[in-house]
Amino acid sequence: MLDNFLKDELASEELVNEYVARGYNDDTVPKINEQRNMGVFNYFTLWMGSIHNIPNYAAIGGFLFLGLAPINVMLAIILSSIVLSVFMVLNGRVGSKYGIPFSMHLRSVYGDVGAKLPGFLRGGVAAIAWFGLQNFTGSLALLVIIGNIWPGFLAIAPGVNLLGISVPGLISFTLFWGVNVLMGIGGGGTINKFTAILNPLIYIVFGGMTIWTLTQIGLGEILAYTPTNAAVSNTPLFLSFLMVINSVVAVWAGPGVSASDFTQSAKSTKEQSIGQTLSFLVGYGVFALCSVIILIGGTILYGNVGWDIVTIIENWNSVYLTSFAMLVLLMTTISTNATGNIIPAGYQLSALFPKKIDYKKGVIIASIISYVILPWKLMENADSIFIFLNIIGATLGPVAGVMLVDHFIVTKGKIDIDKLYMDEKEENLDNPYKGINKKAYIATIVGLILALSGMFIPTLKILSDISWFISLGSSGFIYWLLCRKEK
Repeated sequence: MLDNFLKDELASEELVNEYVARGYNDDTVPKINEQRNMGVFNYFTLWMGSIHNIPNYAAIGGFLFLGLAPINVMLAIILSSIVLSVFMVLNGRVGSKYGIPFSMHLRSVYGDVGAKLPGFLRGGVAAIAWFGLQNFTGSLALLVIIGNIWPGFLAIAPGVNLLGISVPGLISFTLFWGVNVLMGIGGGGTINKFTAILNPLIYIVFGGMTIWTLTQIGLGEILAYTPTNAAVSNTPLFLSFLMVINSVVAVWAGPGVSASDFTQSAKSTKEQSIGQTLSFLVGYGVFALCSVIILIGGTILYGNVGWDIVTIIENWNSVYLTSFAMLVLLMTTISTNATGNIIPAGYQLSALFPKKIDYKKGVIIASIISYVILPWKLMENADSIFIFLNIIGATLGPVAGVMLVDHFIVTKGKIDIDKLYMDEKEENLDNPYKGINKKAYIATIVGLILALSGMFIPTLKILSDISWFISLGSSGFIYWLLCRKEK
C-alpha cells in the first residue's frame, strides 16, 4: 500500500506541449521530470522560515492567556505539527504524483466551472487579504529598525495621516510591500534560496534569545508561570488542545489546501513526504520551546509586554542586536507571505484567466489589490483578525475535506490527466471534469454552514472554536456519503 502511495505518474514533454496548444499556459501544465527539482532538503527548509513569525508568537501569548499551562501549550503545538505534516503531505500528493498545480487539482474535484469559486476564495480573497495584513505587520518591525538607525525618520510629517496611517508608517509599509512583491515574482526558486539563508539565522536569533532567557530565569520558574490576568477556563483539557490545534492549522488552511502548488515540483512523493514531515516536526518542536521561554521570560523580565515579541526585542539596550533580531523577524514574515499568500494568489489569477494572465502578472495584480484595500485599516480592531482567520479556516476546511476524500476514497488516487486538460473548443460532454461537481458543492456548503454556525448561535460556539476540524470532517463525510449513494 505504501509503494502505491509513493508511485508517481509523470507527463511527457510531448503531452505538455499538446496541453499548451490547447490553450493552457506554462504555469498550469504538468511539470515534466526535468522541472521537478525539489528534494527532501528543499521541503525541509521550505516551511521552517514560515513558523517563527510575529502572528505565531502572538498566538502563543493568546494560548497562555486562556489559562493553559506552559507545558500544555508546548505539547499542543507539537501535536499541531503532527496534524499539519499529515495534512500537507496527503493533500500535496496529487501535486507530487502528477506534477499539476492546485488550480488543476481543484478542477479534478470540482469540475472546470466548479473550481473557479473555491479557487477564487483561496487565491483571490484569502491569500490577497492575508498578504496585505502580513505586510502591515512586518512593516511595523521595519519601522523599529529604521527608527533605531535614523530616529529622525519617525518625526517626518508629525500629526499628518495619509489614508489613515502616518507618513513614516506608509513609507515603511510601501518599502516592505515592495520587497514582498519582488519575492513573489521570483517564485519558488527564489524562495528556496531565501529560506536556505534564513533558516540558520532563525536558529541563531531565537536560539540565542532562548539561551539568554534561561541564563536570566530558570526553566522551572518559566514552566510554573501563570499570567496574573489569565482567563479562568472550565474547558476540558482535551477540548483546549483541539482549540489550540485548530488555531495553528487555521493559519495554514490556505497553504494546506493549495499544497499542490509546492509539491508539483517535487522529485518524488517520497521526497516531499519526508521533507515536509521533518520541516513541521522539527520547526514547530523548536518553536514550541523557544516561544514559551522567550514570551514568559520577557514578561517576567520586562513586565507586561502584551505577549509581543517585537516589544520584548525593543526592550534590549543594544541597537545592533535589536535591529538584527527585527531583520530576521522581517525575513520570516517575507517567507510566510510568499509561500502562503502571494505565490498561490499569482497561480490562481493565472488559472482564472489563463490566456491573459501568467503567474508574474497574477502576482503584480494581487499585490496591487493588497495595497489598495488599506490593510492597516483592517488591523484597527484586533478582534477582526481572529474573526478573519476563523472564517478562512471554516471556508477552506470544507474544500480540503472534499479534496482529500475525493483523492483517497472516491477516485482512489486516479486522475485522467488528458481529460483534465480538456480542449475548451470541444464540447467534451462525456468528460468527468466538465462543469460542476454538485456533490462536492453540497458537501462544501454544508461543512461551511456547520463551522460558521457557532458565530451566530451561542450554544453552538464550540463548532466555530474548532471550525477547521468541523468543516473538514463534516464536508468530507458528506461527500463520501453522496458519492457512495450514487454507486
